[in-house]
Amino acid sequence: MLIDIALDAVGSDQAPGPEIRGAIEACRKLPVRVHLVGPEAELRAMLKKRHLPADFPIVVHHASERIGMEEKAAIAVRTKRDSSMRVGLKLVREKTVAGFVTAGNTGAAMATAKMVLGMLPGVDRPALATALPSSGESPCILLDVGANVDCKPHNLEQFAVMGELYSRNVLKIAKPRVGLLSIGEEETKGNDLTRESFALLRALPLNFIGNVEGRDLFNGHADVIVCDGFVGNVALKASEGLAKLVRSELRQAMGSNPLYMLGAFLSKGAFNNFRKRLDYTEYGGAPLLGLRGACIIGHGSSNARAIYNGIRVAAEFAQSGISQEMKDALTPPATPANSDGNTTVPAL
Repeated sequence: MLIDIALDAVGSDQAPGPEIRGAIEACRKLPVRVHLVGPEAELRAMLKKRHLPADFPIVVHHASERIGMEEKAAIAVRTKRDSSMRVGLKLVREKTVAGFVTAGNTGAAMATAKMVLGMLPGVDRPALATALPSSGESPCILLDVGANVDCKPHNLEQFAVMGELYSRNVLKIAKPRVGLLSIGEEETKGNDLTRESFALLRALPLNFIGNVEGRDLFNGHADVIVCDGFVGNVALKASEGLAKLVRSELRQAMGSNPLYMLGAFLSKGAFNNFRKRLDYTEYGGAPLLGLRGACIIGHGSSNARAIYNGIRVAAEFAQSGISQEMKDALTPPATPANSDGNTTVPAL
């Protein structure tokens, strides 16, 4: 059985080239059928040049509009009713596909997903979660990384539940360690948001390990780290910048010294593994948690490899059944009723 995944074919900075190459690679290596969403004539013309077999599992859905990176999300979502994002997310809502992937405008993707798919019961705001390379066996999930700049303690409480479920169901970590990102390990450290959130997270039936610091993003100390979107986005962008610096410095050092070049050649496998662990394209984009369906948002600079991994993550998300688990975990319990049908009010 193939898993149907919709792909915004005109989302990335270099679209639709990376999307088409990534979709073809995914269809060859994964049990998926990719639904390309965008200008049909252009997409079919590009696919024709690939000389794919007639039964190749790629489907094209026409969308006449594209939301650009520079456009204001609120205006674009309201005015572009036939955008590739809206058409693709409608396919998820109608159960034609199991998930949607885009490397387009993040704000527009979030707004469109909330409007088209809607939120799970008990979820106030969606959270954008990203996988960070870790010295442990599995990546660390950081959320939120930009969907919600201003948060309340109960938002972080919901993020913790969703992040733990994602880590357990998709990354297959049996008992994820959940930490709260702050400026110190002590419970009293941080601002009003982290101090109030600490008490809420401690009361949850999770493996909550308390406050963690910025260095714990990569040392394997925690499997899930929770923060507001402002802090998370700064941490994510700083991490990406550092990873690029490390790769650039290594490349420059190896190119300037013959002995370094010889060492790199002899340790090619180790260098490749190191580079792969720091490469964002290997993680496939960030899932938007808390929606009634799978929505994966990638970098605007995504290449074909990043698109391929975005499709892979969407398929894994859909197969995991995580949305139903989030619904069960976050839906408030029904208030019991008396025999006469009146609602029972708990005694205080």
